[in-house]
Amino acid sequence: MTNIYYQVAMPQPENHLFEVVLRLEDYPHPILDLKLPVWTPGSYLVREYARNLQDFTAKTTAQPLIWRKISKNHWQIETNGERELTVTYRIYANELSVRTNHLDRTHGYFNGAALFFRLPEYDKLPISVSIIPPYPEWQVTTALPKVEEADNTYIAADFDTLVDSPFEIGTHDVHKFEVLGKPHELAIWGDGNFQLPQMIADIQKIIHVEAEMFGGLPYQRYVFLLHLLAQAYGGLEHKDSCSLIYQRLGFRERDKYERFIQLVAHEFFHLWNVKRIRPQGLEVFDYDQENYTSCLWFCEGTTSYYDLLIPLRAGIYDAKTFQTNWSQEITRYLNTPGRLVQPLSESSFDAWIKLYRPDANSGNSQMSYYLKGEMVSLLLDLRIRAKHQNQRSLDDVMRQMWQKFGKNEIGYTSYELQSVIESVAEEDLSDFFARYLHSTEELPFNEYLAPFGLELVAETCKEPFLGIRVSTENTREMIKFVEFASPAQLAGIDAGDELLAINGIKVAPGNLGDRLKDYQPQETIHISIFHQDELHTLPVTLAAPKANKYQVKLMKNVSSSQKDNLSGWLGMKYE
Repeated sequence: MTNIYYQVAMPQPENHLFEVVLRLEDYPHPILDLKLPVWTPGSYLVREYARNLQDFTAKTTAQPLIWRKISKNHWQIETNGERELTVTYRIYANELSVRTNHLDRTHGYFNGAALFFRLPEYDKLPISVSIIPPYPEWQVTTALPKVEEADNTYIAADFDTLVDSPFEIGTHDVHKFEVLGKPHELAIWGDGNFQLPQMIADIQKIIHVEAEMFGGLPYQRYVFLLHLLAQAYGGLEHKDSCSLIYQRLGFRERDKYERFIQLVAHEFFHLWNVKRIRPQGLEVFDYDQENYTSCLWFCEGTTSYYDLLIPLRAGIYDAKTFQTNWSQEITRYLNTPGRLVQPLSESSFDAWIKLYRPDANSGNSQMSYYLKGEMVSLLLDLRIRAKHQNQRSLDDVMRQMWQKFGKNEIGYTSYELQSVIESVAEEDLSDFFARYLHSTEELPFNEYLAPFGLELVAETCKEPFLGIRVSTENTREMIKFVEFASPAQLAGIDAGDELLAINGIKVAPGNLGDRLKDYQPQETIHISIFHQDELHTLPVTLAAPKANKYQVKLMKNVSSSQKDNLSGWLGMKYE
């Protein structure tokens, strides 16, 4: 059997270069094909990791070997019948995100897809990885099991497992704790204003709630990798670990801390939903190209629904906070014009070319499968609960998906997903899916909230509608978004323009809303802008004010069944 060994060194972290050695023993073929993945599971964008590879060489113990590039991510080596081969290369790593690599004088972090070659015919073989830290005080943290007889050496069962196991190398702090008899680690790189005992206690609560929902923990050990930066937010799920990035000073204020806990709940929920309960399009990863599925609304949107619900169930915040959070999410959704353009299933399928590549028109033409998937999941949960008096819920859908598909990692089709939801709901949901997944029909929030004694109330802004969003950049008011068919767009104002004045008077930073209150709907004003460095003054006829904020509120004069429904869903009581 061919043996595969990787060695990763970083002798000079300041140059941001990981030095990688791939060694093969008993390789039997005249040609060796090596492919570097172009994407990593959980992040649906072709990231072209090969662009960071340099200084490639191939040799035997005695001589260099001839090699050539076949495509952007494909190297081919002539082995000359030699069975022991060594390949060396370096990877530039200076992009700190949960899906890329980063190396500097403080630490090293890498994702397998962005660092390791795949041997197409040997995907299922075990792979050994040895880490050589630059300094003796640097330690290594990863979810991979350690090879006890070797320093800093780990074993991956196969290439998928290697890709699914990020590494953190440095002087980070590691905090160990147990949940349900299984070891967990929280590795933190960077300083922050978190309270460690509270953080660990709340993470333990999240684990307990999610484990109870699915009937246990499907791993032997789990690692949380947390990077703390000045301004950052993100996460990437793995089977036995997750990578998290959060703002270092974002833990003191309660709402910001709760957002961090929601991030933890989201990525941890993924160890079931998407890492093991996977759509058929992601059952076997093709690392060379896009992997299409129309089910990302369930993978990510349903997970987003639960990342709001899980902290409530864990007692980390109360039903009032949940109600406020949901109001903010619905507001975000209803303030996205693209919801009327892109269906949810199409949003899932086109993730590769749209969600991760936003432009000035994205808000007008796209709908996030995270956000609308979250909304649709809410409606499904409420529909099932209302019909079955809280004796069934979306939880039962998740459990059935786990039993039918997740435990044995069998990919499901969109038809099979719909069938499971219908079996729990005990009704045909073809019309629901046609209207709310495959078209752009507005979601009937109040129809679904009413059985729970809740209603969605719109709040209309006071100023007339212009249709732009601005951001202050070095005291300049830059136009970031122009809504389709708005007064601003009809007048010729573009994203990227600099807003200067209304009716000849400068618009001060953060003052646009107040300035518009001086005018009436249907009144024509003159807006001065810099458009591609040229000064323009354009007449703009303002429109009627629009709703810009939505709140989920308790209805008045509700029935006992509505009270029971709400209590069964959120534990919320009427006062």
